[in-house]
This record gives sequence, structure tokens and C-alpha cells, in this order.
Amino acid sequence: MRWDEVIVGDCIEVLAGFPEHTFDLVFADPPFNIGYRYDLYNDRRSRKEYLDWAKTWIAACVRVLKPTGSFFLAIGDEFAAEHKILLDEAGLHWRNWIIWHYTFGVACTKKFNRSHAHILYYVRDPKRYTFHADAIRVKSARISTYADARANPAGKLPDDTWVLRPQESEEHFQPESDTWYASRVCGTFRERTSHPCQMPEAILERIIKATTNPEDLVLDPFAGSGTTLAVAKKLGRRYLGIELSAHYAALIRQRLQSIVGRPESVITPPQTRRQASAALATAAKRPRGPG
Repeated sequence: MRWDEVIVGDCIEVLAGFPEHTFDLVFADPPFNIGYRYDLYNDRRSRKEYLDWAKTWIAACVRVLKPTGSFFLAIGDEFAAEHKILLDEAGLHWRNWIIWHYTFGVACTKKFNRSHAHILYYVRDPKRYTFHADAIRVKSARISTYADARANPAGKLPDDTWVLRPQESEEHFQPESDTWYASRVCGTFRERTSHPCQMPEAILERIIKATTNPEDLVLDPFAGSGTTLAVAKKLGRRYLGIELSAHYAALIRQRLQSIVGRPESVITPPQTRRQASAALATAAKRPRGPG
């Protein structure tokens, strides 16, 4: 079996050719059925058609998930509750309902602005699964603010609400905070690709570090912009992406070819193109040493 690649096709059909219990982690960011313009996929289906399809692709992913595996699903408000029910019915075990809040949200005119998404975290077996707490600990307010001797000096696990605010810090996750800082991938970011829906690398970095080991297999059945695969490569994991569009798959391959895998590397903060140019200009002005 070949890994570290993108397969063009329908994920339900492609996964039918894989043996059971293959992958250590599934991260799925499917279409939200809210009318995004993809080059091939119709993102405006009837409610029944969309949920029937969701039930089918979830079952296909669960079949190839290892007994010790983890499953993360990113979804919007419209069908978040329905997807939780589908994951429950698929036999997985719920761990967290994570709220990813971003301030660079979608402007609305007749309702409150859309500024968050949902990430549902499940495992195959609640007694046997990978979770590296020490890889993602943050300092606890019990120590930094309240001087509480009962606090774990190694820190605490992050909360299940992740606030991503690029205007306040260039860092994704500040070491003194229990809140997740990074941005939705905006049009001016160097990280931005031409795919209409792109997950920030910071989100996948924490998920992959927490729930996999080096050389573990990561599956993204809706590869999209290739973020899951790019981060997996940077962190020394094996990966497989499935993408319906040959055009998007080609862009993912270009993105992956530009990455040199560095196990446990730190994902760089998102920079705008203006910030990147300024950084390069500053570096060029620095005096160079001998040689």
C-alpha cells in the first residue's frame, strides 16, 4: 500500500478498497451544504440527501479506523447536531465538542456574524486511544494568577474553546494561555491556497500532536487544500488524502512537494504577504558574518 499521496476520487468508493483498521487518525472537514462554490461538488443538496451521504461517508471512514484510532470532524452550525448523532450511531465514543472561534468571521446583515465552527472529537475505544497530553499542555491560571499549590506544575490541557485572534498575537498558541490563538486562513496569508475552504495549519498541528505518534497513518477523506497532509508531513506522520477534484489534488501535490518533513517541527504562525515581505526586507539589512 502506498502512503504519503493524494488519491483523486470519491472517498466512499476509494475507502472501499482499503482493509479495515488501517488509519490511526481521521480528520474530516466535509462540505457544509451551505452553497460554497467548488469546482465539481454540489454544495446545495436537500437535507435528506446530504445527511444520507454523510452517514455513508462516516461509515466508510469508521471502517478503516484502527481500534485505538481517533476521529475529528469539522462542521458548521447548520448540521453540527446531526453529525454528532451520526457519529454516535456509527459506534464511536465522544470525547469533546470543540468550538473554534475566530474573529475574522463571515459578515452577516440580518443575524449575528458567523465567527465559529465545530470540531467533534471521537475515539473508537474509550479505554484504548492515543492522547499525548504533555505535547499540548499550557500554563495553568491556578499557578500564574492564583498561586494555587494544588495545580499541576507541568500545566493543564487546553480548554475546548479555541479562540483564534491574529490581530492580538502572531503566535498560534501562547505558552501562558489556555486559549488557542490563530486565524482563519484569510486571503492575504502566505498559507492561503486557491481552495475556497481552508483549515489553518495550527488546528491540525495540535490535533495530530495530541492523537498520533510518529509514523502513524493520518487520513483526510476531503483533502481540499491539503492542510491535514501538509501538517502530517511536517510532523513526521504518514498520510493519505482523498480529493474529488483533480485540480485541487494537483495543487495539494504542489504544496506537499514544497515541504521538507521535520518530525515535531513547529508550524510557523500565519503571516500576511505584507508581513512576510517586511520580514525578508529586515533580514536582508542585517549585517552578515564572515563567509
